[in-house]
Amino acid sequence: MKEMTPRERILAVIRGEMPDRVPFIQYENAAGPNVEMWEMLGRESMGTLRWTRLHRIEYPNCNRQTEELERDGLRGLRTVLKTPRGELVEERFFEPTYGTASIKKHFVQEPEEYDRLLAYLEDGVVVENLDPFHLALEELGDQGLPLVAVERTPYQQLWVQWVCIEDLSLHLVDCPERVEACVEALGRQERQIMEIVARNPVDFVDFPDNITAPVIGVNNFRKYCVPFYDEMAGMLGERPVYVHMDGDLKPLWKDIGRSGVRGLDSLSPPPDNDTSVGEAVSMWPEMRVWVNFPSSVHLESAQGIYDMAGEILEQAGHTGRLQIQISENVPPGMWKKSYPEIVRAIRDFGQP
Repeated sequence: MKEMTPRERILAVIRGEMPDRVPFIQYENAAGPNVEMWEMLGRESMGTLRWTRLHRIEYPNCNRQTEELERDGLRGLRTVLKTPRGELVEERFFEPTYGTASIKKHFVQEPEEYDRLLAYLEDGVVVENLDPFHLALEELGDQGLPLVAVERTPYQQLWVQWVCIEDLSLHLVDCPERVEACVEALGRQERQIMEIVARNPVDFVDFPDNITAPVIGVNNFRKYCVPFYDEMAGMLGERPVYVHMDGDLKPLWKDIGRSGVRGLDSLSPPPDNDTSVGEAVSMWPEMRVWVNFPSSVHLESAQGIYDMAGEILEQAGHTGRLQIQISENVPPGMWKKSYPEIVRAIRDFGQP
């Protein structure tokens, strides 16, 4: 089989074709800078996915203001959303290694603040914007693909971006009508975005939902997530719908299998989470499995890393449905040890 480019390997998995070998990719600059990574491994050894959207959302009657903060030595950002019904305030802080943000004060904390959030959401105007997509295609070239995403499904967006999970759980009991009004507004926005994706020549789409069963629960997964996955799958036809599912998934296995999802993005197998590559491949015969190489294993010896990569490859077999990727944070600097071992294991595993 002719040697493929990293882009061709990714596309082969997406399209249900057989790549010349299992793709190895990282979200752009996830752990190692792309250029340094390519110089070390060779450009043919590792590809790139760049998060890309085909839309932007404009808010003509709302205003967003930000100011920098510092607390306990950490850099932070305070954001104020000014809506026709009042202000919402968020505070987030950045860890120093990767600059990853965590929210310390969410926009919505009290029931009456949902009315302000609803005013903001209802003001949103979804606009098609293909420039980032075309730029990614041009800049990545043979090295990778745009990772075309919609927004998170409404419930996931609420607890990840707007309300802490504890407050949201209480608010669903105390003021369900206010929560559901925001869910419906987010859903209307999501469907407009899905329509943009469906009418453009993308090979797949990703819901960046960060699914983990202990937080979403079976009932909420069925109610709030699966209908959007199924609707998007119906709109795309043969082009697969991926979902970023990077947590524990075992309670959701049956619902995932019954859904329109045909790609798991960032499946995180043992020893970090509860669903192995072998289980995913055997349970879901049509599922593309983009597995995040377990973050904890980057700390193992070179031989331990090689052995884990080999185990993942053996569990998947030569199905043409596996992609090994770096899509979660890696312990600082460890990529220089781990990436070559993963590449070596993939080469030793060979062609089908």
